[in-house]
Amino acid sequence: MKQQVHPEYHKVVFMDTSTGFKFLSGSTESSSETIEWEDGNTYPVIKIEVSSDSHPFYTGKQKQNTAGGRVDKFKRKYNR
Repeated sequence: MKQQVHPEYHKVVFMDTSTGFKFLSGSTESSSETIEWEDGNTYPVIKIEVSSDSHPFYTGKQKQNTAGGRVDKFKRKYNR
């Protein structure tokens, strides 16, 4: 493998901002924010919006669409 071509991997904590779920993984990303992990070491923390803890595919829960579909809009519009 060529030297100095691939980025350096290091351990990073990813934190799901919607649920607070955290996990430690290897990544090439870095952050100025740090967090102390369960093993007593300090790692950079990267905040993410969706993880396996909040994604509907893994949780089995879908967000409810309050706007409704076309049929519901038609019924509301014509009071039927």
